[in-house]
Amino acid sequence: MATSDADDSLYPIAVLIDELRNEDVQLRLNSIKKLGTIALALGVERTRAELIPFLTDTIYDEDEVLLALAEQLGSFTPLVGGPEHVHCLLPPLESLATVEETVVRDKAVDSLRYIADQHSQSDLENYFVPLVKRLAGGDWFTSRTSACGLFAVCYKRVSTNVKAELRQNFRNLCADDTPMVRRAAAGKLGEFAKVVESDCLKSDLIQLFNLLAQDEQDSVRLLAVEASVSIASLLPSEDTEQLVMPTLRQAAEDKSWRVRYMVADKFTELQTAVGPEITKNDLVPAFQSLLKDCEAEVRAASAHKVKDFCQNLSPDVREQIIMTSMLQCVKDLVADANQHVKSALASVIMGLSPILGKENTIEHLLPLFLIQLKDECPEVRLNIISNLDCVNEVIGIKQLSQSLLPAIVELAEDTKWRVRLAIIEYMPLLAGQLGVEFFDEKLNSLCMTWLVDHVYAIREAATLNLRKLVEKFGKEWAQQTVLPKVLQMSRDQNYLHRLTCLFCINLLAEPLGQELTTKLILPTIVTMGSDPVANVRFNVAKTLQKLAPQIDQSSIQAQVKPLLTKLKADSDLDVQYYALEALDVLK
Repeated sequence: MATSDADDSLYPIAVLIDELRNEDVQLRLNSIKKLGTIALALGVERTRAELIPFLTDTIYDEDEVLLALAEQLGSFTPLVGGPEHVHCLLPPLESLATVEETVVRDKAVDSLRYIADQHSQSDLENYFVPLVKRLAGGDWFTSRTSACGLFAVCYKRVSTNVKAELRQNFRNLCADDTPMVRRAAAGKLGEFAKVVESDCLKSDLIQLFNLLAQDEQDSVRLLAVEASVSIASLLPSEDTEQLVMPTLRQAAEDKSWRVRYMVADKFTELQTAVGPEITKNDLVPAFQSLLKDCEAEVRAASAHKVKDFCQNLSPDVREQIIMTSMLQCVKDLVADANQHVKSALASVIMGLSPILGKENTIEHLLPLFLIQLKDECPEVRLNIISNLDCVNEVIGIKQLSQSLLPAIVELAEDTKWRVRLAIIEYMPLLAGQLGVEFFDEKLNSLCMTWLVDHVYAIREAATLNLRKLVEKFGKEWAQQTVLPKVLQMSRDQNYLHRLTCLFCINLLAEPLGQELTTKLILPTIVTMGSDPVANVRFNVAKTLQKLAPQIDQSSIQAQVKPLLTKLKADSDLDVQYYALEALDVLK
């Protein structure tokens, strides 16, 4: 049946209404995701007159649908006619900014922040600022928390009187009865500080900072610490010392470990913000205190910052402060009872070598590296080995080999197989840092010894290790150093070692390439096809199947197929099976 023109003009809205009333959440979600297409079909006038009011009235859906709607509306400016009409998107976003679900509110605020820039100054004052005030004065805490994120995006472009009103609204939110609102205000205080005038920063926002930093809720206090970085970076040094540092000193000794953790986490940012003089007088003792904190989480966060903090110290006092104030704290952390603290320190401690120089590194740091290299926690050992190149550059490979390599060799030969396994996994990393000559001289024999370890997991890891080393050092190195020793294992009395030879061949063929595989490896595989142990023979068949792409066609016809045909008639059923499977693949 034909529809009238009027019916046609209502079709997209009618369909949308039906779909949004459908019980299927996925259908409603898909409809929201098609809003841009629907708006294009309607045109800008009908989108403003029909679609936006309809969407404003339907804010009652599942959170997933509302989240998609909040996201879509942020990109709707061109679909409503451009910046001069962007204010018509505010009503649905205002409603979304008041819903209970946090992720929906946050997305609505993100969209509001994005479209704020698209308002003219007059529209900002006539439409956007009233929205901010309504949200800030809302009955429910949800709207007031959303309001906190909108002050900074509109403040700079409004008149002086409106600015004063916005500051008063923000002040009210900082003193709100609900902790969630104060938390939201504290989270946006630093951002707001960056847009207010300098005199207002000192007269208004410093007061708010001090208020929030002494809040009864630690979740508010820790966000005030985050704001202090922005505030300190905006003030001259003398104002920072007078207005911000007393509060920060309190925060570094706060009764809540979460607040102290935040101070530790933001410490190097604070250091940059306050400058060298305040760092020397105030932050050094505070940092020492945090490194000795009773909570492991605080010590770990502080330990992560040791290298950056020391590096950022003023050059004229850097070495003195490290040697007199930091070094003892670092020594204590090396022996910390918590493995996360030790691991955090191990990830940065090597970076102190370039700062302290050769003599101090040898005298004070190398003993600490040795302790950490033997730590029972694998992550601590890995972090030390991962950063050996920092020390190598400062003290040289000779000193390093005399100091640290014996410890590495000791671990490599440890009676606990899991310790040996951990060192194997680090070996390619070590090889890359120490170079091929040093590796061949000191560590190559270890890698070959692991291939005949009595624990299968070690032998397996050692074969993977060899492949990584070949990829790192190249074919020529493999041909001269690794391959002769691997192929020699094919004649070992222990059949497990002969199997390990085949496993190595499987992994090495690809990085070695077709020419070396055909020329050097294939003859050994063919010889092993007559091995007295069936387990070895069927692994020969499996190896030939896997290596076929790495062997040239003439050798496949002349050597591989005849051997597989022979194995197909083997007395062992498993050997027959794998030989047949390999022949099928070759066909």
